[in-house]
Amino acid sequence: MIDALLLVMALIWGTNYSVVKSAFRELNPHAFNALRLVIASAAFLTVIGVLKLRPLKSQSGVATIFQTATRMTRRDVLELVGLGIVGHFLYQYFFIGGLALTTVANSSLLLAATPVVIALLGAALGQERVGPRHWGGAALSMVGIYLVVGHNVSLDGHGITGDLMMVAAVVCWSLYTLGARRLVSRHSPVGVTGLSMAVGTLLYVPAVWRHLSAVPWSTISVRTWVSVLYSAIFAFGVAYTIWYAAVRQIGSARTSVYSNIIPLVAMATAVMFLGEPFGLAHAAGAAAVLAGVALTRTAPQVRTQEPCEP
Repeated sequence: MIDALLLVMALIWGTNYSVVKSAFRELNPHAFNALRLVIASAAFLTVIGVLKLRPLKSQSGVATIFQTATRMTRRDVLELVGLGIVGHFLYQYFFIGGLALTTVANSSLLLAATPVVIALLGAALGQERVGPRHWGGAALSMVGIYLVVGHNVSLDGHGITGDLMMVAAVVCWSLYTLGARRLVSRHSPVGVTGLSMAVGTLLYVPAVWRHLSAVPWSTISVRTWVSVLYSAIFAFGVAYTIWYAAVRQIGSARTSVYSNIIPLVAMATAVMFLGEPFGLAHAAGAAAVLAGVALTRTAPQVRTQEPCEP
């Protein structure tokens, strides 16, 4: 079940590339991002508020993705604030800024390093012990990404600022994923995502206010508004929830490998809707990525014990 949901997540985030790029024709990237953050945060907080009014009937199963009865501690609150800063304010600032300044090929290749960064950081922090099969799966997926988007990529030149911003985004997302592990083991993924996103939004909107205030609202088309809503509800609301439900169930290292599928979906979307070419290298790369995901999912994994509450 979780594998199917992760594939849905990859489909949403992969198609989101084309959706976002099309919206940039009418909206400044940071203005677009601020709008979708506000909409997504409002949706999350509404769901959290409504669920608070209804008693939780079960402490296990699917219901705990949306609601848990565990009380928030001071440590939980501080960690939520930290996640909001790193995973929503800084990550979104670097990601959207980098995407606007560099190519899709460069950004896809750099983001494909996320599983490796998460595995390295997780091992360094003692959260997960990563075995040879997992490393093999991650390496195979990276080879596939290189075959798809990397053979003509250069990390220097005109887009270096965007490339560096994407590197910073990868680090922020990796820290966010690992940092939320204890919280999603105690609280619902919807609650953790929604509250941390609200914190990040409160910081992001003032930081990009000059871009928002300069938007000619009367000229924004219905298509662009649909793009904003799709990105807010699906790319943020649905996909983020799936991500952390998976982190809680199968761990951050295994979950992160599915992010390697996202560039493949983005490429397929571009082929269908933008007429971009699809060659032998792309097919070989797609096969390598899928094989890497399969190898990683069958690898034995030993997690360290979750830290106890002080």
